[in-house]
Amino acid sequence: MSKSIRHALILTVIILILSACNLPSNAPVTEEPNAVFTAAAQTVQAQLTQSVPFSTPTLPPAFATSTLSVPTLARPSSTVSVPASPVCDLARFIRDVSIPDGTVFAPGTSFTKTWRMRNDGTCTWSGYTLVFDTGDSMSGSSPTTIGTVGSGQEVDVSVTLTAPTTVGSYRGYWRIRNTSGVFLPILNGTQGQSFFVDIKVAVTSSGFDLHTRASEATWASGAGVLTFGGPDTNASGFAMYRNNQPLEDGSSPAKTLEMFPQWVTDGAITGLYPNYTVVSGEHFKARIGFLGSCGGGNVKFQLNYKEAGVIKPLGEWTDTCDTILKDVDVDLTSIAGKTVQLALAVLANGTFDQDKAVWISPRVALP
Repeated sequence: MSKSIRHALILTVIILILSACNLPSNAPVTEEPNAVFTAAAQTVQAQLTQSVPFSTPTLPPAFATSTLSVPTLARPSSTVSVPASPVCDLARFIRDVSIPDGTVFAPGTSFTKTWRMRNDGTCTWSGYTLVFDTGDSMSGSSPTTIGTVGSGQEVDVSVTLTAPTTVGSYRGYWRIRNTSGVFLPILNGTQGQSFFVDIKVAVTSSGFDLHTRASEATWASGAGVLTFGGPDTNASGFAMYRNNQPLEDGSSPAKTLEMFPQWVTDGAITGLYPNYTVVSGEHFKARIGFLGSCGGGNVKFQLNYKEAGVIKPLGEWTDTCDTILKDVDVDLTSIAGKTVQLALAVLANGTFDQDKAVWISPRVALP
C-alpha cells in the first residue's frame, strides 16, 4: 500500500469518527468518552500493520567502469633541422696524412705521424697545442705547438714517435688544447674528443743477399785488392759467380759464389760488404762446399763483421771435398740493431790445392 493511500484512509476514518459524534447513539450514557477514540486509533493501527504485498523497485544497474584504453599519441618528431649555435673552439678530424692505421714497424723504429684537422669553430687557434691523452705515448713530445689557424682553415699536425721494442699492437690518443687549458671537441673524432695513431710492432727484415750484392763488396787477399769476377787464373786469388755449375754433390744451384784463396800456403781471400743494420731475430744462412772435381780441397770458411774499424768473428767452419754440402746457420742476435759490414772469408787450410770453395745462397734473413 502506498503512503498516499494510507494517508487518505486515516483521514477518512477520522472524519467518520467525528461524524459519529453528532449522530444519535444507542450506547449507554455511562460509556467512557475516550474509548471511542481509542478504538478508532486501534483500528487504524491494525490497518497500517496488516500484511500488504510490497514490491521493492528494481534500481537500474550502476554504470560499468569502461575498459576502453585511450591510446597515447606520440609527439611527432620535428624534421626541421635547427642550426647549432656558433661555437668558439671546435675542431674536425679530416684524415690521416701519414702512417695509416695498422702500419707495421720494426721494434724501436722512429716515425712521424701526421693528422689533417680543420678549425670548425669561430675562434682563431693561436697558441693551441697537440697534447697526448691516453693509450701508448710512444715517446711522443707533448705538448706540441700547432701554430695559428683561422676559422675554417685546415692544418696538418704532426708528432715524432718511436715504436716500442716489444712486438704487439699499440694505439695512442691525442687531443687539441686551447690556451686556457680546455680541450676542444673533435668532430669525426673518437667519442667526439680525440684522434689516434695505431701501429703494429713486428720483426721485419728487408734481408741482405750476399750473393746478389757480391759485386758491391770490397775483395782482397794477401796480394792486395781484387776485382770481382776473376779471372779464375789469378794466383792472387779470385771471387766470381758460378751459378748453375755442378758442385761436389752433383747439384747445380742457381746462386753460387766461388772464393778461391791466394795460391800460397794458408792463403786467404775476403769480401767486405756495404753497411747493413741487423734486425732482431735475423740469421745468416748458406751452404758451403766445393765445385765438382775439387780433389784435395780443404779450407776454412769464415763469417765476420767489421764495426768501428775492427774485424770480429761470427762463425768458422772447416770443410773438405767429400761430396757433401754443409748447412750454415748463424743467429745474429749478438749484433741485432747494429750497423755493421759483414765479411765472407776463405782460408787455405795449409797448402792450397783445388780449393774451389763456394758459398751457396749466402744471405741474412729472418728464419
